[in-house]
Amino acid sequence: MPLIFKNMLVNVRKAWVFLALSFAPMWASAQPKTSDLSNPLVQVMVIIMVLLLLGIAILANVVKGAAELYIRKQASEAKEAKSSTPVATIMLVFMLLGSLAVSAQTEASPAPAASIGGVSPTVFYLLAGVIFAELLVMIMLANQLRSLVNPELKKAAKPHLVAAQQPKESWWWRINKAYALEKEKDIDLNHDYDGIRELDNSVPPWWLLAFVCSILFGGVYLWRYHVAETAPLQTEEFNIAMQKAELQKAAYLKKAASNVDENSIAMLDATGIEAGKGLFAQNCVACHGAKGEGAAVGPNLTDDYWIHGGSLQSIFKTIKYGVTEKGMRAWKEDMTPAQMAQLTSYVNTLKGTNPPNAKAPQGELYSDAPKPDSTGMIPTK
Repeated sequence: MPLIFKNMLVNVRKAWVFLALSFAPMWASAQPKTSDLSNPLVQVMVIIMVLLLLGIAILANVVKGAAELYIRKQASEAKEAKSSTPVATIMLVFMLLGSLAVSAQTEASPAPAASIGGVSPTVFYLLAGVIFAELLVMIMLANQLRSLVNPELKKAAKPHLVAAQQPKESWWWRINKAYALEKEKDIDLNHDYDGIRELDNSVPPWWLLAFVCSILFGGVYLWRYHVAETAPLQTEEFNIAMQKAELQKAAYLKKAASNVDENSIAMLDATGIEAGKGLFAQNCVACHGAKGEGAAVGPNLTDDYWIHGGSLQSIFKTIKYGVTEKGMRAWKEDMTPAQMAQLTSYVNTLKGTNPPNAKAPQGELYSDAPKPDSTGMIPTK
């Protein structure tokens, strides 16, 4: 048996003897009178002292077992100087407390002037000192136990530390489930084609996930479009889009027609011309005749002679603002811009119709044909 182990056991045995000797004077001095034992405070403090003594006994046995285990593992490296334990310190503390307790009891006055919770100050402080001393002993034993156990825990944790120090695989290797070059021999199928080796690689996780997602998407698509029919197919979606486009077009044309003026007027289609014909029959026949041939007041609208211009812009301007000095009223207060555009388009179609009983030409000759520019060339549209 190693010398250090023998010394440890001897010190533990001595510890129990010194503890008993140390507590004897303290307990004798702390014994309250019969009247004090009935005090609840004294009873509680005595119970605490007993419980702490039990705790000290348990911790001492645990420290003893840990010390024996540690000594067995470190016997070859231990030195005799290291065999000392906190037992000597513990004994010294209790001896000191015991002597202080005895002296305090000797010097205590027989009739204290005041009491603490119904207990004489001497008894109270003695009991509190014993409890404090027991707490110190428990703390010292716990520290000794931790110093014995920590080295063993560190040794047990070393394999985990080594494993934690190993480099982790990057996210790129994990999503591809790739093998390192030095491990390719484990998945080599021994098939060599012109220096190209065949490896039994697993399917990459990202590819497998994409494959599963495509199957799920296909199932949802089949149910939504072909089984439940809760969404339109491509042809139906195209038709719906065309209907929306027609509505948007009509709304745009309606808005554009409302914003038309003499600068943006353009020739309308057959529908617009037909609407202009109705407006002409309702408002213009009295002055210009049923076919635009002219009457006593209004000029002929079917020839190439125009008093205020024969272009679309000029006709629209004449209708909009009128010629009050010659009896042509302004229609901008009675017609919308769209109606004036329809009437302008119809009047433009009357050119060259040559109806019977047409009024003689008035104004200047106007032609829709493009005029030559300064170089003599006729611009093309």
